[in-house]
Amino acid sequence: MQGQNTTIVIADDHPLFRGALRQAVGSIMPKARVIEANGMEDLNTVLGHERDVDLILLDLTMPGVQGFSGLMTLRAQHPELPVVIVSATEEATVIRRAMEFGAAGFIPKSIDIDSIGGAIEAVLAGDTWTPPDVDLDAAEDKETADLVRRLGTLTPQQVRVLTMLSEGLLNKQIAYELSVSEATVKAHVSAILDKLGVDSRTQAVIAAAKIGVTQRPSPASAD
Repeated sequence: MQGQNTTIVIADDHPLFRGALRQAVGSIMPKARVIEANGMEDLNTVLGHERDVDLILLDLTMPGVQGFSGLMTLRAQHPELPVVIVSATEEATVIRRAMEFGAAGFIPKSIDIDSIGGAIEAVLAGDTWTPPDVDLDAAEDKETADLVRRLGTLTPQQVRVLTMLSEGLLNKQIAYELSVSEATVKAHVSAILDKLGVDSRTQAVIAAAKIGVTQRPSPASAD
């Protein structure tokens, strides 16, 4: 069979690494159909047209994505579709969080192509895959675990609003970006505060950044 009816989407803004992932897929499923997306907007366009995607390989850092926001949105919108995070980070905490937010696997970009192929094969077979040396059962403090659970209750639109709040956008700017009314944005913000158990937009942004759902730009960043 060799993946003849399998469709895999590679969402990564680095062409060289997309090529490496395509090679890894081809090594185990030479007949699989591979579609590339270079950002979240591009990925949403692909998913809007493709009805038979079997797997998404998602970079944590690319245009339209902050931290786990892309993963959370995809899991809420397409709960039946497995998403494997492919990332330059190898931090155990990040890997555990990705799995807690619904990833089917986590592939560090540093591993060899054969290992990437094996990881993809395992997920397509219905298993999960993470680096063998990562302890997924390591306990987190109760406050952090509760915050992860609360963040997991946000709707895709609420995740988008929270991401824009972290970028410092005002309600009217968010309303323009999402093509909704300011009243709708205010309702989303109120729902976010309620779900996260915080009293202000600032507290919501800090909470999300603490868990890595959003990544606020560093003042020292040259970008």
